[in-house]
Amino acid sequence: MTTAEAQVGLPTQTKIGKYRWVIVSLLFFATTANYMDREVISFLEVVFCKPIAQGGFGWTTGDFSYLTAFFTGVYAVATVFGGWVIDKIGTKIGLALSLVSWSFFGIANAFVGELLSMNILIRSLFAVGESGNFPASVKTVAEWFPKRERALATAIFNAGSNFGAMLGAIFVPWCLIYFGDGYGWKMAFILTGSVGLLWLIFWFWLYEIPSKQKRLKEPERVYIHIDDEAAEKDEPADGKAGKLPWLKLFRYRQTWAFFAGKFMTDGIWWFYLFWLPAYLVSQFHMTESQVILPSFIVYGVSIIGSIYGGSIPLSFIKRGMPVYNARMTTMLIIALFPLMVLFTQYFGDVARFGSLAVTLAVGMICIGTTAHQAWSANLFTTVSDMFPKKAVASVTGIGTTAGGIGGVIIQLLAGYLTDAFKRDPQHAYMIMFVVCALSYLIAWGIMKAFVPRHKLVTDL
Repeated sequence: MTTAEAQVGLPTQTKIGKYRWVIVSLLFFATTANYMDREVISFLEVVFCKPIAQGGFGWTTGDFSYLTAFFTGVYAVATVFGGWVIDKIGTKIGLALSLVSWSFFGIANAFVGELLSMNILIRSLFAVGESGNFPASVKTVAEWFPKRERALATAIFNAGSNFGAMLGAIFVPWCLIYFGDGYGWKMAFILTGSVGLLWLIFWFWLYEIPSKQKRLKEPERVYIHIDDEAAEKDEPADGKAGKLPWLKLFRYRQTWAFFAGKFMTDGIWWFYLFWLPAYLVSQFHMTESQVILPSFIVYGVSIIGSIYGGSIPLSFIKRGMPVYNARMTTMLIIALFPLMVLFTQYFGDVARFGSLAVTLAVGMICIGTTAHQAWSANLFTTVSDMFPKKAVASVTGIGTTAGGIGGVIIQLLAGYLTDAFKRDPQHAYMIMFVVCALSYLIAWGIMKAFVPRHKLVTDL
């Protein structure tokens, strides 16, 4: 126990308690359900774009990019309002409503057939539901964890995005193989959407904000607030924002720093999520079943990056570095690793490396996705570093909207390039990998320019 912990009333030998880690486990499984439902689309691209005569929908890659771009765009817009609503009604009801909504429309996607416009409509409504997950989760972490642990807690729940993608990488192709193209895609939507609803039982059983949670012992309750600054100690105990001047948030450089970080980098993850199976099929002529293992590996390895990346700032903080400086130093280190993605197409050259090419190319992508998740865990936590808890979900929503806008641009760019270089798609993916490699360093530079030194917003 540190001196600071003793000063807030914790005896040096007291066991603080671990109930906050139960809470982050709930967030992990919610995010797993979120991304498992979201991942269905990426693996169904092989069905959607297969000729009608072969049992597919006959879409082009451009059609598929419109579907993913509409989803991303609606998600972007909805997240602004989702974050504001969650700050108003609180995390318990807000996250539950979000999950019910996305699960319902995820299941509904099984009943709209091959008509592109209907798929776009249902997927857009699905995006509205999904928009509440990250604002609610980041706000929950701010309520339940001291600043020193928030990056690690965020990394753990954010790892659910990888775990969900891993499960999707196994489950969706299995549905296509077991049920066939005619019914497999329907069962993929129905089963993944249904699983998420089971989470609600545990959420209502185990979750409550710290001030109302009877299972939370006093030493842990005190520890949760150990890093709070004076301005944060007067916030409402019910976790609701009250009269939050939402538009005023746009006046702060801190908001625009987070906005820029999300805009520049979120779309990269959307690219990996939606286009990895298509890349493996195009580059290495894999079948539906063959893409399962490399996709599983990519998303699985990324879990390590998320959790380890979230733990790095804590090691700097223990050495005496201020929280925000530790966060930004960590993000600069992480931003260097995606540069390895520049070598993906070089190592993916079958003529040069033979059967080893796919392993080397997937290895480069693993570095990129792992770095992204480490970056994302720390980026989310900068919000609670710079804003009071009552505004965390709103600012997270604003930033996630920026990430969605960036995602739309990336989806449309990927679709345009793959159609433009249809005869030689390797050139299209080379351009995309350059974008993936450089975005993080550019984002870090912009964020540092907006907020060169830490300053907590205190006048909301």
